[in-house]
Amino acid sequence: MKKNITITVNGTEHRTFVEPRLLLVHFLRDVLSLTGTHVGCETSLCGACTVLLDGRAVKSCTVLAVQANGHKVTTVEGLAADGLHPIQEGFWEEHGLQCGFCTPGMILCSHDLLARHANPSDAEIREAINGNLCRCTGYQNIVAAVRNASKRMSKPVAARAGVR
Repeated sequence: MKKNITITVNGTEHRTFVEPRLLLVHFLRDVLSLTGTHVGCETSLCGACTVLLDGRAVKSCTVLAVQANGHKVTTVEGLAADGLHPIQEGFWEEHGLQCGFCTPGMILCSHDLLARHANPSDAEIREAINGNLCRCTGYQNIVAAVRNASKRMSKPVAARAGVR
């Protein structure tokens, strides 16, 4: 029997009926067509499906859509309203991606970290992205990208936008 749920995704409230066994990753991709959330291993090992649930990074292949009922979900598509988020800019500038498959999960894990710790050490960055696998970069550029984002996010908004 389908369950009625209400989930706010990227600032938009969605009311719908879903099967109780529907995973959040499939709700986002198949129901809402938000394909930035990737399906990798489907066993919570790779982190490609990471989203923010009430601001905290979770692997959406381990969360049922009904468990997100009444909560706020942010996907990589909802991270920045206009242009790129400072974390996305950091990944761009520091070449923190190659194939891009892990990138949305890495970015959202980094967002969770930087929301809690404005100036993390390299070791803390590595710990935060620990559950996200990248098969291309060797992580060095990803760590540099998060460090870059940390510096960008510590600047006032006007300075980041180039306003003097």
